[in-house]
Amino acid sequence: MKPRIRSYRRSDRAAVYDVCVRTADAGGDARGRWSSDDLMPDLFAGPYVDLEPDRAFVLDDGGRAVGYVLGTADTAGFVQAWRAQWLPRLTDRYPAPPEPPRTAEERMVSLLHRPERMLVPELAAYPAHLHIDLLPEAQGAGWGRALIEVFCAAVAAAGAPGVHLGVDPVNARALGFYARLGFTEVAVPSVPGAVFLARPAA
Repeated sequence: MKPRIRSYRRSDRAAVYDVCVRTADAGGDARGRWSSDDLMPDLFAGPYVDLEPDRAFVLDDGGRAVGYVLGTADTAGFVQAWRAQWLPRLTDRYPAPPEPPRTAEERMVSLLHRPERMLVPELAAYPAHLHIDLLPEAQGAGWGRALIEVFCAAVAAAGAPGVHLGVDPVNARALGFYARLGFTEVAVPSVPGAVFLARPAA
């Protein structure tokens, strides 16, 4: 079957988690890097498919999801839902680390406990945000562009004027990809070491 983009289904959850961890190391495979292979998906996939499944879309290769775009049209509302609904499910698995965190894993777990980190004043004009990942075999065929356009249309229909995302500054391939899709960098001095990109949703 020809790959196709479709809305997320609950039965896609395991495949979405798999795609996430296999692309979580600046686009490379992060399996075995952390104490649990669920850590990256629990941060960057699970809250989106569980809290905002209507904003989740997958690339289906005819057998399973091999890519996805996930996000929210309203980052402020999403942050509230994360703290009220997502975080309580995971605090036993990932207790709050000391502040400041001492290890790389503690820094990642700290992100889970601080959803308010997503409230960046410089990005207020772009209230939607997204995460997109595709397995290597699904890359280079235009599916990433198509997924982002589907997502942007969905959040524009929900009233979001713009969308933003964060990129690991070492991921030069991703930076070039987003530039070709009309994303431009927004300076966020309060978050050193990160690159934020944004564009109108429509």
